[in-house]
Amino acid sequence: MSIQWKGVMPATLTQFNADLTIDHGIMAEHGKWVIEQGCTAIICHGSLGEGATLSFEEKVALQKTYVAAVPGTPIIPGIAALSTKEAVDLAKAAKDNGCRGLMVLPPYLYSSDWREMKAHMAAVIGATDLPCIIYNNPVAYKTDFIPTHIKELADEFSNVAAVKESSTDARRIAGIREVCGDRVALGVGVDDCALEGFAMGAKFWITGVGDAFPAYNVKLLELGTTGRIEEAMPIYHWMLPMLRMDTVVKFVQLIKLQQNLATGGKLGNNRVRPPRLELVGAELAEATAIIDKALATAPTL
Repeated sequence: MSIQWKGVMPATLTQFNADLTIDHGIMAEHGKWVIEQGCTAIICHGSLGEGATLSFEEKVALQKTYVAAVPGTPIIPGIAALSTKEAVDLAKAAKDNGCRGLMVLPPYLYSSDWREMKAHMAAVIGATDLPCIIYNNPVAYKTDFIPTHIKELADEFSNVAAVKESSTDARRIAGIREVCGDRVALGVGVDDCALEGFAMGAKFWITGVGDAFPAYNVKLLELGTTGRIEEAMPIYHWMLPMLRMDTVVKFVQLIKLQQNLATGGKLGNNRVRPPRLELVGAELAEATAIIDKALATAPTL
């Protein structure tokens, strides 16, 4: 089945047991919940999912958990690694495990010129026939896939299907549309720039806050992609303090706290793998106050 590149696609957190092994039970239940809330796909073991701290085997196991938990839902793993070979192997494993698409990232740590980055992306995209999202996040990965780079890959590979645009440059979606037309589907990946992206033609949203407040993300996307910007603004203003938590260094800890509090601890906890540490003290208190206020003032949908 093909993927409909529309709707809210949470980039899920990886929840851990007390010994920091993956809690597959919570992962499965949370996956079911976000789909019940109206989300259209799940993006797993990406940056927000602490993919850099997960082993190859853990990523494979997590893919299998999601495919079994939400049959029929597109599971789209983040494909990133230190080496091109490992990324290619992970892409092939994802297909074998029943994943329906891939979100392809530049390699961890190594940022270079377009010749090298294109070769890496080409190797991963060409490793399977699964539809691929090109993930552009120069803020985090120091590699910028400009619109003409995206067009090159789309021209050479028929399975380049979409772009997750996370440059924070509000001009980029228009720039991609200018050179690619409707050849690739466009999605936003910066939570506090989502409505701006929808106004420029993005049709899907890969979100962190959607792990905690998926129904609100779904409503905001519905309004934004149908031109009802003013109607969307009250929800957007309410969400912005939380959406901004997705764009800072400790975004994993902050979104985990959101998911924990929003679900009453039933579908999340605050555990993270080092070198990350859980929030404590004034930092924890400040973030908790923002989330508690949001929960207390949540608009009626």
